[in-house]
Amino acid sequence: MELSAAFEERVRQMEDARNHRLALLHAEKEIQAAKSRILAAKLAAARRLERRRLLLERRAADVASRALAARADIDAARLRRLAAARELRSVRDEIEEAKRREEDWDRFYEAKRKEMEEFQAVSQRFEAETREEVQRLRDLVSQVCSAVIWSKELSKIIYSSRSTDLISDE
Repeated sequence: MELSAAFEERVRQMEDARNHRLALLHAEKEIQAAKSRILAAKLAAARRLERRRLLLERRAADVASRALAARADIDAARLRRLAAARELRSVRDEIEEAKRREEDWDRFYEAKRKEMEEFQAVSQRFEAETREEVQRLRDLVSQVCSAVIWSKELSKIIYSSRSTDLISDE
């Protein structure tokens, strides 16, 4: 029975070794399952991170696009402001030119008004002098007419008196 006891011992050792290997295999299987779960969790986390990265990249691209559009709007507004400033300067220059022309015209009209006032004064003086001259000439004509009439009267008187003297002399 010695053989059988040794055999049983050997079977028991083999059984223990088998159980030990099964336990190791089971432990290895659990370790592999745990590693698989960890790997799956890491893979899921990596996928979440990748989705988040893509979402953030999309947001960054959207923000960059909006920033670019805002920059374009700012540049367009700046160009409009510069154009408006140029237009304003141009209008101000035109206003200054118009004021300068208005002042020139005001001076011109003031000079013409003074000239007209002087002309009016000269023409009124001329009119007064001419009226006086006309009146003087009328008076002179009247005097000359009176003198001519008087002269004719005198001539008639003289002629009549000569005629009568001639007639009386004859």
